[in-house]
Amino acid sequence: MKTAINKLDEISRRQFVERVAKTALGVTLLPVGARMARAAEGPGFGTAKHVIYLFMEGGMSHIDTFDPKTGSTKGAKDGIKANAGSGNLDFLGGYLPELAKQANKLCIIRSMMSKTGVHESGRYIMRTAYEPRGTIVHPSLGAWGSHFLGRIEGASLPDSVTVGTGRHPGAGFFPPALSPIPITSAASGLQNVRPTTSDNQFEKRVSLMNEFDSAFRQKFQNDEVNAYTEFYDETMKLLKSEDLAAFDINQEPAATREMYGSSGFGQGCLLARRLVQHGVRFIEVQAGGWDMHNNVDDAMGDRGADMDKAFAALLKDLEETGLLKDTMVCLGSEFGRTPDINQNMGRDHYPLAYSTVLAGGGVKGGFVYGATDKDGRRVADKQTSPQDFVATIGHAMGLPTEEVVMSPSNRPFTVGDKGQPVLEVFA
Repeated sequence: MKTAINKLDEISRRQFVERVAKTALGVTLLPVGARMARAAEGPGFGTAKHVIYLFMEGGMSHIDTFDPKTGSTKGAKDGIKANAGSGNLDFLGGYLPELAKQANKLCIIRSMMSKTGVHESGRYIMRTAYEPRGTIVHPSLGAWGSHFLGRIEGASLPDSVTVGTGRHPGAGFFPPALSPIPITSAASGLQNVRPTTSDNQFEKRVSLMNEFDSAFRQKFQNDEVNAYTEFYDETMKLLKSEDLAAFDINQEPAATREMYGSSGFGQGCLLARRLVQHGVRFIEVQAGGWDMHNNVDDAMGDRGADMDKAFAALLKDLEETGLLKDTMVCLGSEFGRTPDINQNMGRDHYPLAYSTVLAGGGVKGGFVYGATDKDGRRVADKQTSPQDFVATIGHAMGLPTEEVVMSPSNRPFTVGDKGQPVLEVFA
């Protein structure tokens, strides 16, 4: 028996143990099983207890940021030498001087390629690993984390939060209780969290509402009704929590707020750090304005500077607070932009080659994975798909990326679709 089990591959051994436990004990080993399997899942598995996903909406130019070139396609600013330590990260775009100082923490994937150059589809794929379908909404990574790892024990704050105004798939086909809490503006924080009546009146209203709902809940005892009830209960728990202070960045010292910059994105990064400190598992911070069809130099001088300052501040802050080793910071965009400058001195949509970035959470620092050709037109080495990128983040979170989950419509899905974690990026 022992010999037979040892012949199984790593995934099969974990599935065998889980099935035995479920049959004999009536329980599943997840999330315990996921933690037990950590050593067998490869480098970096489960290292990232928290994830901050920085999403550059609009299509970030790879040539002007994380994959600078020296030929005719190079940006208006020459690349700047990166402080990669002993790593193989050579240059960053000239708009990123602060990140160049933090380059020893960066792991850049320069070989991304997508099948779509359409904004909405590209954003959806980079968040879910799936192409959008009219019949189903796929879960984002925060929801996958809650599904496999369970809700954070004893926490009153949500498992995941989105900061920004962009459209987001949320929990997808998972129950509403796994949806991220949306924050429109980091400066404003979590809105409408205090009752407009006295505590006594508020409790009476809640009690009366539950009394009205009780007959309906008893008559329709199904997963959908239970899911919304759970979502409501979690919301009420949050409203009463002292941890709501985590959403108030004004409690930070003025010097810290200044370090991140006054942009909405910078303040969102500061909020993300506060939420990580309070135990939130997954935070997405959105930054718009990257659709640079016109005057890319001026646009990069604006958006690029904001991203450079905030991203660098976040990495420095996480390291100084001891959170970086357990927190993976990811930066992505729906696609890249054309190597050639158009007639309006801008760059157009370009899914054939672009870059993403990882830092902390067990990845190698000062490291470059993959490459494009000399002009940044095509992937020249180690092509990486959005599915691979999502699977890599899921792997770092400790999610079983090959385990099949059936949707309510009885269709099979996995974290990252058919993507494979890029294990080479992990230390």
